[in-house]
Amino acid sequence: MARRFSDPADKAFDDFALGDVMVTRGRTIDIGDITNFANLTGDFYPLHIDEEHGKATRFGTRIAHGPFTFAIAVGLVGLSGFYGNAITALIEIQGLRALKPVIAGDTLKVHAEVIELTAGDNPKYGRIGVKYSVRNQKEEEVMQFTQLMLARRARSGVDG
Repeated sequence: MARRFSDPADKAFDDFALGDVMVTRGRTIDIGDITNFANLTGDFYPLHIDEEHGKATRFGTRIAHGPFTFAIAVGLVGLSGFYGNAITALIEIQGLRALKPVIAGDTLKVHAEVIELTAGDNPKYGRIGVKYSVRNQKEEEVMQFTQLMLARRARSGVDG
């Protein structure tokens, strides 16, 4: 059973239950976001930065970088407060799949579901697995992955 806490940020491993689901707010992607990501990462592949090149592809336009879509998804869930301050480390990303292109004008949101809770051997920490389903404004899944994280336990008194 999840414990009670007065401050939503004061969450811990013990506050999560298998099947917990949250849906983030939306975030509309604009062409500046895609260009800024290219500038930040140095990934100037023509499919992301050259509209004329994009028009000649099967997408008919420039598309967002896959890692950009991933970063937006992680940010949306983080911004939601779903994890509070429970997470102490990223362990692994599993099964990352880009399913549909993301283009300027798409509004993304994330459906996040807790699919794993493992207490482990160390009483200070537990492992949380959350499946991310990134969807556009048409509810089409554009990306999916599972994020495994280390979370502090409520009774440990350790905050990371």
